[in-house]
Amino acid sequence: MSKTIIKVENLSKRYRIGLKEKKADTFTQQLWNNFKAPIENYKRIKSLGKFEEESDSVHWALKDVSFEVKQGEVLGIIGKNGAGKSTLLKILSKIAEPTSGRIELNGRVAALLEVGTGFHPELTGRENIYMNGTILGMTKKEIDRKLDEIIDFSGVEKYVDTPVKFYSSGMRVRLGFSVAAHLEPEILVIDEVLAVGDFEFQKKCLGKMKDVSEREGRTVLFVSHQMDAITRLCTRVLLLNNGEITFNGNPTTSIKKYLGKDENQNGGIVNLDRRNENQLAGLKTICLKSNSKKLNSSVDVRNAILVEVIFEVFQDGLAVSPGINVHNEFGDHLFTSHHVDYMVSSRPLNKGTYQSEVTIPSNFLAEGVVFFSIALIQYTPFIVFQNEEKILSLTITDAVDGTSARGTYGGYFPGLVRPKLEWGRIKSIK
Repeated sequence: MSKTIIKVENLSKRYRIGLKEKKADTFTQQLWNNFKAPIENYKRIKSLGKFEEESDSVHWALKDVSFEVKQGEVLGIIGKNGAGKSTLLKILSKIAEPTSGRIELNGRVAALLEVGTGFHPELTGRENIYMNGTILGMTKKEIDRKLDEIIDFSGVEKYVDTPVKFYSSGMRVRLGFSVAAHLEPEILVIDEVLAVGDFEFQKKCLGKMKDVSEREGRTVLFVSHQMDAITRLCTRVLLLNNGEITFNGNPTTSIKKYLGKDENQNGGIVNLDRRNENQLAGLKTICLKSNSKKLNSSVDVRNAILVEVIFEVFQDGLAVSPGINVHNEFGDHLFTSHHVDYMVSSRPLNKGTYQSEVTIPSNFLAEGVVFFSIALIQYTPFIVFQNEEKILSLTITDAVDGTSARGTYGGYFPGLVRPKLEWGRIKSIK
């Protein structure tokens, strides 16, 4: 069993924030405020070192945060802006001190939190590599052995002997990540800073993080707003909200909670019985299946997905048919599918219960969370009897074993969908 490499107990961090100055409503009140100003300023300066629990000037960035991380785990940390993610990483990286709580770190930490963090602007890229390695406790001989690999991965070899203050933000990120990933820390801490890098370098970074955890057994803490990267890389995810952990568990559930979806609607089946007096047709059951089995929360990209819709018609003569809309976690509309036969040639139905199904082919959707919206429609004349927005969701996963469109490439793979297209044999034309 893997040993615990990070242990956090009841960690809290508070800051004092500035308050908006109160403005006077009348000229007389303004004169009185000016008269009191020296006394008020004295009181404010005197109280700077004191925190009052209920004061409006106190902001708790973290409140009683506790968790453990095992060796070799990739822990994702997600949450809205201001949730406390960066504060947590700064404390774990020993850049900031906690207000209360306890941290155990069993290993060296390399952190990439902000552009240029840990670099001396007057030193060259090469000199900064040696400085960072020394801070991590490495000998010159150990750094020498890694130097060429670091420079090659960063792609800044042309400028490695130029002072870092002349680097662009993208170049600093490239070098910073390369140093952090290659100087053999036991714990690698990466913030959203990777978003600054260009597309090709992001691919390299994600691939390297996967390699660092799986092959080298090092621990990675990864903050990102890219849910596809979180899904692909992380073995577990912390969801932070207002400085507190609101969920600690598998990436699929964490992402769904982060996106604000009701957990009761997130499985592969939902039963609906919402008929009202004026309703002419209604959805009864929607079920997602793969290989004849009901899906729960995830499906392998190589498996086809069957969407089964059971609905009721409450009046004779209605040409009712279901349709689906599929979105990803970023709100992109991936595709729409309707029953083409009923669109072209309407077929009136009698009162009763009906079933219809459609299959989404294997190797079609890209990794990440996808949401299914289901509607009951009549096309001539056009009537929407019922529409359930994002009623079900699934996480699409990829084993990266060479049998999907990704092949064995572990880095970032773009695209809203990912069909596995048939390529012809490569042949010589000489």
